[in-house]
Amino acid sequence: MPLRALLMLLSLYVSLILWMTVGFITLILPRWFAMRLARSWGLYFVWLCRVVGGIKVEFRGRQNIPPGPLLVAIKHQSLWETFMLLGVFDDPCFIMKRELAFIPLFGWFIYKMRNVPINRKDGARALIKLTRAAHREIHADGGRQILVFPEGTRRPPGAEPAYKYGIAKLYEGLNVPCLPIGLNSGCFWPRQSLKMKPGTIVVDILPPIQPGLDRAVFFQRVQDEIETSSNRLMHEASA
Repeated sequence: MPLRALLMLLSLYVSLILWMTVGFITLILPRWFAMRLARSWGLYFVWLCRVVGGIKVEFRGRQNIPPGPLLVAIKHQSLWETFMLLGVFDDPCFIMKRELAFIPLFGWFIYKMRNVPINRKDGARALIKLTRAAHREIHADGGRQILVFPEGTRRPPGAEPAYKYGIAKLYEGLNVPCLPIGLNSGCFWPRQSLKMKPGTIVVDILPPIQPGLDRAVFFQRVQDEIETSSNRLMHEASA
């Protein structure tokens, strides 16, 4: 493993454990204390990537983020965006696989922050539970942002899209704007790999898709917009 990658991963996991240990007290305090802790961790993570990993970030289109309740659909290529997003949105609520909630300490913060773990093996029943939980959270505390990786798992840059139809059902059920986000993080921090490439990850925050579209029309549109953006950024990184 390259020395830079080793230092980055070591710094990441040691600091994450220390951050959660120091912030353990927030588990018995009101939720917003834990959210402040998570946001500060997200900002620290971006700093850590730049200083230790040599991976910078450029945000494009931050002015496209509307206030209030929001469904956010993000391209998922790397571990990087999972932590980065904590520092971007005011009150994010992640839709995530249930297995993450079983990790000691980390899982406790997942529940304290009122993220929504789902059991993908439950099929259609899981989608019904997800929609109900997301609807409850998106209108809580003045309006939260529901963050979803529409493909459900990390995909390498340039791979054939594998979007799940659940994003369209969420869009229909929540009746709020959907914010598509493309990126090229996999070009610098590939999935299932210990190799990291110094450079600048670009996060492309696209104009929101307003509610009211036909479900099938929305599903095609959100996929086209995210893939077009991410593929453009992939070619930009390779150039």
